[in-house]
Amino acid sequence: MTINKLDAQTYNLKLAESLKQIPEFKAPVWASFVKSGPSKSRPIEDEDFWYKRTASILRQIYKRKIVGVSRLRTKYGSKKNRGFKPEEFRKASGKIIRTILQQSDLAGLTEIAKDVRGVKSKRPGRQLTAKGKIFLESI
Repeated sequence: MTINKLDAQTYNLKLAESLKQIPEFKAPVWASFVKSGPSKSRPIEDEDFWYKRTASILRQIYKRKIVGVSRLRTKYGSKKNRGFKPEEFRKASGKIIRTILQQSDLAGLTEIAKDVRGVKSKRPGRQLTAKGKIFLESI
């Protein structure tokens, strides 16, 4: 059974629980003080936020093959409440996403994509390694 056919919410919760066992994935000290983006008004209160966001990001990489920080910032962004003015879309925090991707690189689940046709950038984004694909499909 593939990941795409499973319910995203229940799969991400199971993946987050299994990510807690991997020592590379740890929430930094500053994670309890920062907001998840400029559209939010308060810092993150969920203790398992780091693992849930990591699980969600890994699932996005599995679905889209190659994903960069900029695309993930857009995906996790939301509308900012500006009082009487109309709401505007704001991208999510890049530091949180970047740190999660670096941790998954250390764990060996992802790697920086090499040459991709149609992309001129030197670093087009992250892709899953064989170890990462096996890990995600085993859950």
